[in-house]
Amino acid sequence: MTRQIPTPSQPSPHPLVSPELCIRIRLKSVDTVPTKEPAASINTTAEGRDSKEAMLFTVMGEIWGGEAAGSLRGYLRPVTSSGSVCAAAVGFGRLCAVAHANIQSIKQIALSIGSKTCLPLKMDLKLIFIAFIGLFYCCNSQKEGNECINKNAKHCGECIQTGAKCGWCTDPDFLKQGETVSSRCDELQSLIKRGCNKTFIENPLGKKDILKDKDVTNRSKEKLRPEDITQVQPQQVRLTLRSGEPQSFKLKFKRAEDYPIDLYYLMDLSYSMKDDLENVKNLGTSLMHEMSKITSDFKIGFGSFVEKTVMPYISTTPAKLLNPCTGDQNCTSPFSYKNVLPLTGNGATFNRLVGEQQISGNLDSPEGGFDAIMQVAVCGQQIGWRNVTRLLVFSTDAGFHFAGDGKLGGIVLPNDGKCHLENNVYTMSHYYDYPSIAHLVQKLSDNNIQTIFAVTEEFQPVYQELKNLIPKSAVGTLSANSSNVINLIIDAYNALSSEVILENTKVSNNVTIEYTSHCKNGVINKGENGRKCSNISIGDEVHFNISITSKGCPNQTNPEIIKIKPLGFTEEVEIILHFICECDCHSEAINNSQVCSNGNGTYECGACRCKDGRVGRECECSSNEVSTEDMDRTCRKDNGTDICSNNGECVCGTCECKPRENPEERYSGQFCECDNFNCDRSGNKLCGGHGVCECRKCICDPMWNGTACDCSLDQSTCYASNKQICNGRGRCECGICKCDDPKFQGPTCETCPTCPSVCAEHKECVECRAFGTGVKKETCQKECSDFTMHKVPTKDKIPQPTDKSYPVMHCKERDANDCWFYYTYAVTNSTEKVVYVLDEPDCPTGPDIIPIVAGVVAGIVLIGLALLLIWKLLMIIHDRREFAKFEKEKMNAKWDTGENPIYKSAVTTVVNPKYEGK
Repeated sequence: MTRQIPTPSQPSPHPLVSPELCIRIRLKSVDTVPTKEPAASINTTAEGRDSKEAMLFTVMGEIWGGEAAGSLRGYLRPVTSSGSVCAAAVGFGRLCAVAHANIQSIKQIALSIGSKTCLPLKMDLKLIFIAFIGLFYCCNSQKEGNECINKNAKHCGECIQTGAKCGWCTDPDFLKQGETVSSRCDELQSLIKRGCNKTFIENPLGKKDILKDKDVTNRSKEKLRPEDITQVQPQQVRLTLRSGEPQSFKLKFKRAEDYPIDLYYLMDLSYSMKDDLENVKNLGTSLMHEMSKITSDFKIGFGSFVEKTVMPYISTTPAKLLNPCTGDQNCTSPFSYKNVLPLTGNGATFNRLVGEQQISGNLDSPEGGFDAIMQVAVCGQQIGWRNVTRLLVFSTDAGFHFAGDGKLGGIVLPNDGKCHLENNVYTMSHYYDYPSIAHLVQKLSDNNIQTIFAVTEEFQPVYQELKNLIPKSAVGTLSANSSNVINLIIDAYNALSSEVILENTKVSNNVTIEYTSHCKNGVINKGENGRKCSNISIGDEVHFNISITSKGCPNQTNPEIIKIKPLGFTEEVEIILHFICECDCHSEAINNSQVCSNGNGTYECGACRCKDGRVGRECECSSNEVSTEDMDRTCRKDNGTDICSNNGECVCGTCECKPRENPEERYSGQFCECDNFNCDRSGNKLCGGHGVCECRKCICDPMWNGTACDCSLDQSTCYASNKQICNGRGRCECGICKCDDPKFQGPTCETCPTCPSVCAEHKECVECRAFGTGVKKETCQKECSDFTMHKVPTKDKIPQPTDKSYPVMHCKERDANDCWFYYTYAVTNSTEKVVYVLDEPDCPTGPDIIPIVAGVVAGIVLIGLALLLIWKLLMIIHDRREFAKFEKEKMNAKWDTGENPIYKSAVTTVVNPKYEGK
């Protein structure tokens, strides 16, 4: 007897389980012990008895709970009857279909094996171990499910903090028997689908309130005070945040025209900058003239620095402290930083005071510029900074010291980032170390200062790297004598002011901010680049979309405040964050409610919130009484089944069914014996997609029937083209035609592959009745009187398919004289057979012989003449080539002109020796 292995409820394989893992583990050589039971009670095959081998395979599917656990135990059936060997084989017959095995089912397998009365058994325990390792692997490869259900929320506030999709049903009658209080927390659509009315669903939403929204300043002919100019909109926003639900608002930035500027010129006065100082002495009036083209409200200040006044940065001998320069050079005493001129609108004063400055000196090459930058940033009152655009021009021809370098001079205290100016001189350089780069970045940002590094070409790469670390900073190459400083400042200012970068204050760990910038020319940036826009001119307007999301609730109860501002600007947006941590129904909670077991809990949002030490849906039990045998007994369907069908836990004598990872699937019933996912399937859909699964049975929708709701009661799909159901040759079952005559096929029993066509079937009768010819001309009246025939003179008189409300078949057939005749055949709605036939058949005429013969003869003659002409042409070409070859050889011949050696001339010439030519 073989056992049928049930198909898992969800046969789709887990992505991590490959076919190679689908293995079988076989336990061999199982010794059996003689039993007193009759042979009929031995549950095994003959083959198994003969070979003394047991081969059983456990198929793991998506198996949960009572019935499924029973199936597993069935797969582990004993080879012999009770009291004999407990032979079981654990295999992975369908491990590919195991995506979400239940760990409880695995425990049940182990209990099933262990609970059998097994006598001495020779088996390889390693195989059992491997099998269970495989089961454990499958169970731990489950995917994450619905976060609302996984949270196992005990009250509404905990539920809504899980995520934006989660809602809480406050309907007191919502929970079905066996469902836990946490089942009230689910995704909104799932709650509605489960029967919770929308009016009972707690789903508080966040919101946005603009508290201060002053418009950005447009171009105006009137001169405005700095505090009256607005470049950022809005100025104050209040956001109410729900966990997981982002709240967004738009920030607008517009560069104002004629915006005031404060510029502080910080210069290195070490000896190497001597020639630069001469050019800077006239910088005030010249720079004010150039800046007047940008703004009508411009102030300029001046400061200088050298180095810390301790060894080894400077020489501390008395003479060097008075004059650190060598030779006859007259230099001022070394100093760390001096605020020579606070910000002023008088360029002449700038020129005068800078002209009074003298060069100083130090020993090492790097300078103490970071000390000076720190004091300029934090001593706003002494410098005279206004709430306008603040520029710091840092001019040097050397590198810089930074945090840690002070140890060379015995200075170990880190820089405190505070102002230490006395009489405009930095007095704590010998006490505090140089600031770090990060410390400088923080102070410059906090005080909205944009830095311009005017350095010589030699150190330009060093300061370029420093510029990358300091937001809203620029680097310009200073000529050897600083003659180009004005152009450098103008270019750097234009570069800095053409870019806007947003920054925000520190936020708590549960809050995240995302930026999206909408810049000029339709450029959109996201992520870290979403904080900035470039190439902005005066009057240009750019927008930023700022989205803020919280995850859970912060520990503090007070609102959280975040400030967002453009780097280098004093204007900012204040964002006040409020967090939704409880449901609206929380305010209506009833403490010590009688509903909750005589005051053992708070009745809140349709459920009891039990006091410490109390459990149960209505807080009816003490936690010390939960696991007792008496209570467990009431959670068994009968004495032989598991507690809560192994699909839940027994709490206070009542089954609370465990949740499924799939939010659409759940257990229910007094003993958790029901579920809504183990019904029959059709087309890989539960209940065929046309019903709901209730307690493992399909409840079909109207017009559907069958155990899997896969039988449609709609007969519209069975109508044939003649408006008859299944063409009158079958019956409609579940929306599909079942043809009675096996010759007919197709969805409506209209196809008959072995039947002659309508035209061929009626050809002989139409021919004999219309033309009196054909094989049936003698029996025409007897065999061909079942239709009505009409003759028409021309083809256009033949009925067309669109002319009638019934199908019309057009036919073209050949008669006994090889002529074509045309007719139509149709069955009217009153089942009358009607034929329309063309009066005259179409007989093709015979060929004209004379033209054909003449054409063939003429063709042969022409082809012969053509061949003769071609032959003659080829011969002419050949002769001409041979003649040309002969002529060429003749021209190339060489004839020998030498005389015959035996030839003697017949003429003898004699000369008279006495002859003198007279």
